[in-house]
Amino acid sequence: MPKIQMVDLRGQYKKIQSEVNSSIKACLKSATFINGPKVQEFQANLEKYLGVKHVIPCGNGTDALQVAMMAMGLKPGDEVIVPAFTYVATVEVAVLLGLNPVLVDVDKDTFNITAEIIEQAINVRTRAIVPVHLFGQSTDMEPLLKITSKYNIQIIEDNAQSIGAEYTFADGTKAKTGTIGDVGCTSFYPSKNLGAYGDGGAMCTNNDELADKLRRIANHGQSEKYMHKYIGVNSRLDAIQAAVLDVKLKHLDEYNVARQAVADYYDKAFEDVEHLQIPVRIRQSTHVFHQYTLIVKDGHRDALKTFLYEHGIPSMIYYPLTVSDQEAFRGRGRIVGDLPTSKLLCESVLSLPIHTEMNNDQLEYIVETVLAYFKQNE
Repeated sequence: MPKIQMVDLRGQYKKIQSEVNSSIKACLKSATFINGPKVQEFQANLEKYLGVKHVIPCGNGTDALQVAMMAMGLKPGDEVIVPAFTYVATVEVAVLLGLNPVLVDVDKDTFNITAEIIEQAINVRTRAIVPVHLFGQSTDMEPLLKITSKYNIQIIEDNAQSIGAEYTFADGTKAKTGTIGDVGCTSFYPSKNLGAYGDGGAMCTNNDELADKLRRIANHGQSEKYMHKYIGVNSRLDAIQAAVLDVKLKHLDEYNVARQAVADYYDKAFEDVEHLQIPVRIRQSTHVFHQYTLIVKDGHRDALKTFLYEHGIPSMIYYPLTVSDQEAFRGRGRIVGDLPTSKLLCESVLSLPIHTEMNNDQLEYIVETVLAYFKQNE
């Protein structure tokens, strides 16, 4: 049995090696490495896949969030509502821009923010909300859209973990995550469902004016070469990464289906285990399982993690601390309530290996090992 990994990028590459190598060679042959044909081709194909008018590639997912906040005209002192249970990048960019992050709790089942939680945090300084579609499933967006319309607030979707997930509205219409709010931001970090072989990111929007501003700010604020309309940054997706991503985009749905199959296997194995809560899937959204994250109850999380490690099985804790408890962010922004759910999740979540190359032998071994732990600790 091959060594079990959280992510098997080598195995994935072997299956698409000829496609990737050919695409990279074409890029090298063109010798156009910044904003060249490969970037434009990938951009157009991603726009088609997402069903969105504009995709603006950039250097990474964190840059995408920062450029989005800059383009939306947020000013120092403006408040941006963000979940306390997330990766720090979501909050980091707000602090860097002098904005005031407002950290709110999340739903205990989906780990995402909700309209009810958000409405309690809104005040006269609130300018934007950043819902994070965590672990591969959409935040329930329709109620959020009603809230933002009521209070005239903008939505920046953090779609770094959920590209390809689909949200269904009450009237039956569907939209890909990242295309529902004012602007969506994603990451192409190698371990993502659509991952580059280095850093990369993108923003997407259906707003023509906003798209133009995003595009310019990501390129030093230029309206044309040496004509700088806005204060900007240098954040561009290089052509070699676009060449890789364009190949992998063709396989994204296939990759997501493979992840869903792994999740289904885990679900069936663990649904009746007293000390485990399997991921809750909302009816409004598909789940592309960037992570398969269990809630391990009754204080068993750390011991289970150690047991898995001793048996050659990696696992990860996403996330061990709330953003508000991270040293860099203590005393920054506003915290709404005591964040009981976020703190509980930090003490109890555990993510198991899930990727596109997992086989049945590996899955059986992981499941048997998890079950063996609880049998020994009955």
